[in-house]
Amino acid sequence: MDSRKLGRTGRDVSVIGLGTWQLGADWGEVTEADATAVLEASVESGVTVFDTADVYGDGRSEQVIGKFLRSHDGITVATKMGRRMDQVPENYVLDNFRAWTDRSRKNLGVDTLDLVQLHCPPSATIDADATYDALDALVEDGAIAAYGVSVETADQALSAIARPHVASVQIILNAFRLKPLDRVLPAAREAGVGIIARVPLASGLLSGKYDEHTTFAADDHRTYNRDGSAFDVGETFSGVDFATGVAAAREFTKLAGQYGPEGATPAQVALAWVAQLDGVSTVIPGARNPDQARANAAAGSLPALAPELQDGVRKLYDTYFREAVHDRW
Repeated sequence: MDSRKLGRTGRDVSVIGLGTWQLGADWGEVTEADATAVLEASVESGVTVFDTADVYGDGRSEQVIGKFLRSHDGITVATKMGRRMDQVPENYVLDNFRAWTDRSRKNLGVDTLDLVQLHCPPSATIDADATYDALDALVEDGAIAAYGVSVETADQALSAIARPHVASVQIILNAFRLKPLDRVLPAAREAGVGIIARVPLASGLLSGKYDEHTTFAADDHRTYNRDGSAFDVGETFSGVDFATGVAAAREFTKLAGQYGPEGATPAQVALAWVAQLDGVSTVIPGARNPDQARANAAAGSLPALAPELQDGVRKLYDTYFREAVHDRW
C-alpha cells in the first residue's frame, strides 16, 4: 500500500488507515476478540495508522488498541479529545487537556501520544490563540508528540490550517461531500498540514449495499442520529437524506462498475477516490470484521481512477447533494 507523510507529524502512514469508532461498540455490539481481529487484519494488509477517540465506548476503543500495541510496532495512533464534557469554549483549557490526555495515555499504554486531535470543538475554540498555547504546552510536557483538529466545516478547517503548529486536520470527505476540494485541500497542501479523511463511505451508503428498506440497530448512530439529535448530523450519512443517498449510491455503483478498476467493489472505488485526491494524507474507513478491513486496505493499491469516473462523481454531487449540503458544512 502507498504511504504518505501525515502533515507536520513527519510520520509516514498508509493511505488507507482504520477508523475505530465502531470498536467502542457505538455502532452495535463488538466483542474485544472481534475488535482485535479487525486490528490484526488491518495491519496484515498494510495499515499503519489507527484513528480513535477517548469517547469511543468511553475509552474502550483506546483500551483495545492499547493492548494491541503491546505486541505490534510501527503503528501511528491518532486519538481525539474534548467530547467527554460539554462542547463549550470554556472547557477547552490546559487543565482539562492534561486530564484528557493523561486518560488517553493510560488507555493506550504509552507515555507520549502520537497525535491528539481536538474532537470537533466549537468554532470559537478553533479560532482562539489560547487553544494552541495550551496544546503547545502539552507538546513541551512530552504528553503528546503532535496535535491536530477534527472539524465539521470547511471554514473551521481553514482556521486550523492557518495555525503554525497544527499537524493535521480531520474532515468529512467522500464522493457525496466535495466542498473540501474547493479550498481546504489546496490550503493544506500549501501549509504542509495533513488531511485525515473521515466518513469516506458516507456511513456505508457508498458501499452500494443499502436500499430504502435497510434498517440499523437501535444503538447504531445511523438510527438514532439521523436527525442530528445526538451530535452533528453531518457525521451520519454525511448529513444527506437517507433515501437520496441510496438513490445516488445506485448511480455511484454503476459508475464504479463501468469505469472503476476491474474486480473492485463500489466501496473500494469510493475509498480510492478519496485516497487519490492531492492533499489527502490518509483515509480512515471503519470495519466491523476482518474481511471488511482487508477489503478496505486493498483500495490503497488500486490504480489511478479513470477521468470518466471523476467526472461522474462531480455530476452526482451536483445533481443530488450540492444544494442540500455544500453551504452547510
